[in-house]
Amino acid sequence: MKNSAYTSVISIKIATCQDYLALCKPKVVLMILITAMVGMYLASEHSFDIQLMLIANVAIGFAASAAAVINHVIDVNIDAKMQRTQWRPLVKQRISNKQALFFSASLATSSMFLLLNYINTLTALLTLIGFIGYALIYTCFLKHKTPQNIVYGGFAGAIPPLLGWTSITNNIALEPLLLTLIIFLWTPAHFWPLAIDRLEDYRQANVPMLPVIKGVDYTKTCIVIYTLATIIASLLPYFFNYSGELYLSLVLLLGLWFGYYAMRLKMAVNNQLALKTFHVSIYYLIALFIALLLDRMVVYWW
Repeated sequence: MKNSAYTSVISIKIATCQDYLALCKPKVVLMILITAMVGMYLASEHSFDIQLMLIANVAIGFAASAAAVINHVIDVNIDAKMQRTQWRPLVKQRISNKQALFFSASLATSSMFLLLNYINTLTALLTLIGFIGYALIYTCFLKHKTPQNIVYGGFAGAIPPLLGWTSITNNIALEPLLLTLIIFLWTPAHFWPLAIDRLEDYRQANVPMLPVIKGVDYTKTCIVIYTLATIIASLLPYFFNYSGELYLSLVLLLGLWFGYYAMRLKMAVNNQLALKTFHVSIYYLIALFIALLLDRMVVYWW
């Protein structure tokens, strides 16, 4: 009997930890940290302060997680109406709104403490701007007011490479701004295929996503435009001499791959390719940043 009760307590504790982790949107935060770490690496040149990079990543991850929790709290009624989000902890009432807000405040406070005391004020300020941009401006206002919400709110999700750079250098330069531009243009091309795939969810929840307001065909055209803009922007690090031929070769291949799926989605008579295009966009961005790292490593070694 004792063992049974002990096992029950442990299982509840694990479930609670999983619920809090789910509030943080760990997959999204992981993408943020990957792009931030690339910014740190590019800014570090030949020497690396591992302790500084670790603290900066923890702080940026905390801030991103805090913003994600706010998103859960504000969107709880919408999440309850959507198949994709009906499982979330706040919808299932496994965590209360007050508990979630306290958790978010703890994460945000810890992030600012680490950045101000161990990194620098510039990175703390930019992180705070990103937090406000996503948690308040996008989630509270833009998401519910305009079909261009993901475009206008895209800056908040695009700044991690800049945060990574400033955490090392304490200054803003063109190179991380180019990476921020790439992610900014990539965001609509990445998210709108998912919006097409979940069209009925967003319609039922009365969220004015682009395919709901302007239609699927118009959205597909916009995806092609933003995909082409992303591919063009991805060439800028080479033309500004921040990367070499290896990066150029890889990014051209990646661009052809991403563009191929965007065009296939545009020409398809149904929406079956929408989710595939969404996944391709994720792999594209990760591979692009890996290409940047590989190119820089080759330069250092040679």
